[in-house]
Amino acid sequence: TFGPLQALINNASLFEPDCAMEFDVAQAGRQLGVNLMAPMDLTRLMAQQHASDAGPGSCVAIHILDQKVYNLNPDYFSYTVSKLALERAVELQAQALAPRVRVCGVAPGLMLVSGPQTDANFAAASHANLLRRPVDPRDVARTCLFLAGNASITGSTVCVDNGQHLVPLPRDIMFVVDELLRQHLPPKTTT
Repeated sequence: TFGPLQALINNASLFEPDCAMEFDVAQAGRQLGVNLMAPMDLTRLMAQQHASDAGPGSCVAIHILDQKVYNLNPDYFSYTVSKLALERAVELQAQALAPRVRVCGVAPGLMLVSGPQTDANFAAASHANLLRRPVDPRDVARTCLFLAGNASITGSTVCVDNGQHLVPLPRDIMFVVDELLRQHLPPKTTT
């Protein structure tokens, strides 16, 4: 009814814990399927809907990444590998699908309680960035709207993470906070 799709935001994600030494191949494959293959395929299908002579930059695909792609640590290994590959796909798809489709990325920081994280852990972890506050999901949405509306941007990724990607950590922030809380809380007493 409305013609070809003009904007696509690939936000679906699978976030399952694993590590480099011990990961389940099937679980890793699911994460690659959801986090990498599905966004690449949907973007390809979007490009196929548009004629090559359609107005340059008239449509956009935006891949939602994670600040983790710029602040590497080995936790959530398969998830991280899949998001790293998707981050590289932003530039490759921008090159391959132009001028039919612009391809951009958005790399948000911690916005919501994630995985096995507790509310107390989130309260501390969401402030472990340069601006000392959780990322507002509306800021991520506004960034997507900005990218969708600016026909001169393609092949670029914008970090929307309050500077979290500039605070290198040896582990995922959730685990760092858990370790700090254990060190600074009084030991539990038994009765």
